[in-house]
Amino acid sequence: MFFNDSVLVDFVGVIVTLIVVIVTYFKWNYLYWKRRNVQYLEPSLPWGNILNPLKRHEAIGVTIKRLYDEMRSKGWHYGGIYILTTPNYLVTDLDQVKNILTKDFQHFVDRGIYYNEKDDPIGAHLFAIDGTKWKNLRMKLTPTFTSGKMKMMFQTLLECEINLQEKIEEQYERGLPIDIKDVLGCFTTDIIGSCAFGLECNTFKEENSPFRVYGKKVFSPGTYRRLLTAIFMNFPNFARLVGFRQIPKDISDFFTKVVKDTVEYREKNNVTRKDFMQLLIDLKNNKHGKEDGHTHDGKTLTMEEVTAQSFIFFLAGFETSSTTMTFALYELAKNQHIQLKLREEIESVLTKYDGKVTYDAIQDMKYINQVLNGEVIVDFNKSIKQCVEDYKVPETNTVIEKGIRVIIPILGIHYDREYYPDPERFEPERFNEEHSSSRHQYAHLPFGEGPRNCIGRMDLVQVLHFYRALVLGLRFGLMQSKVGLVSLLKKYKFTLNTKTKQPMTFRVHSFFLAADGDVWLDAEKL
Repeated sequence: MFFNDSVLVDFVGVIVTLIVVIVTYFKWNYLYWKRRNVQYLEPSLPWGNILNPLKRHEAIGVTIKRLYDEMRSKGWHYGGIYILTTPNYLVTDLDQVKNILTKDFQHFVDRGIYYNEKDDPIGAHLFAIDGTKWKNLRMKLTPTFTSGKMKMMFQTLLECEINLQEKIEEQYERGLPIDIKDVLGCFTTDIIGSCAFGLECNTFKEENSPFRVYGKKVFSPGTYRRLLTAIFMNFPNFARLVGFRQIPKDISDFFTKVVKDTVEYREKNNVTRKDFMQLLIDLKNNKHGKEDGHTHDGKTLTMEEVTAQSFIFFLAGFETSSTTMTFALYELAKNQHIQLKLREEIESVLTKYDGKVTYDAIQDMKYINQVLNGEVIVDFNKSIKQCVEDYKVPETNTVIEKGIRVIIPILGIHYDREYYPDPERFEPERFNEEHSSSRHQYAHLPFGEGPRNCIGRMDLVQVLHFYRALVLGLRFGLMQSKVGLVSLLKKYKFTLNTKTKQPMTFRVHSFFLAADGDVWLDAEKL
């Protein structure tokens, strides 16, 4: 009996000691910004300044926006926050945003995103990797989106439009409301599958197309993956040590097999296509040192690297563009006068091109740019940079230490009333030339801003090539969004169906800002 009581006392003692150590550890970390005389928002145990990731009721971008609003209300230009135990630096001043993203970006080259190349090679893609490896890979991939290749892919894109038209026509003939988010997700999945890999995804015809199923799964993390994400962000070295994967094995296995089979088929049958996959195959099979001004390490890509880049290209391509079009049609359905104005531009421009949707016709449409580039373009919930060497904030005594993550609160900036009066209102005219030129350049960051490398290490030709590739890559996403909207609006008038939840809210556990729930529209043939 005495022995049992002793063991119990020892066990309780160990637990109490462990709790004391953990609480002390948290409280010590929560003094980080105070020790450095940096203003900060008071954290709470154990989640810091964010909500419990397992019970979160709002998107992380919305949480960051609230923190941004609080700092702005205090008149701060920047401040410290905590995500669990990890200190983060939140920027609210646009001139400082400019310095971090462009002028002094050599201090903020890395994103600080978790990846584990050894155990989870598909997660080591261009968006995640850092340092020299990222620089070399970026320079290899720069030639992907030349103007000529964009035009060549345009016809393939138009072929996917046929399936979109047939789906809308089918729903219209049956008198059914249209789940526009799902329809556009199928459309962009088919486009990326075809333009990037030369594959027919058949998402309209196959209800459970594996591309659609696994694509959705990536952006719908369960409780376990959300918990892992919290560990990744705060204890990356521990996560790598124990072999935690960022991408679930079934998703990784599916995309790995698709890429492997595609590469083997093309190489065995000498099949060549002018697409993203062909660029990766060429980089795998040929040793390039310098090509068209793009200098890199001259090493060929491994199959793991080919798979990782294919994976992120596919995901980024279908999710961002489909969500952009969904937001656009939702707002256009609510604002019929804007929908009419956009339709009038579409009809006017297409008349000049004999009623045909061509690459040049799409480029001639200006108002559609204001609709897409302005109010409804999909951005990341927040832009994250990691300080790679100590950085003294200009005109202050504050030093951002190496390893600290810096957060650019894009959603907060885009909804700031100082830059956008009545920001909740859908008003594409905000983004005409006159209004855009009168605002701070960094008040609009739909794609972020600035290169992600040290300009001091790049010659002028490399810089120009990089910016050209960046701009053209973004144009591809916009191009498929424009084609989708033009294809629908030239034939149909859209209104909101009563099944659509009002007001729209954002999906809680999504990396991108996406609508929570379905967006149902009614179509009326013109």
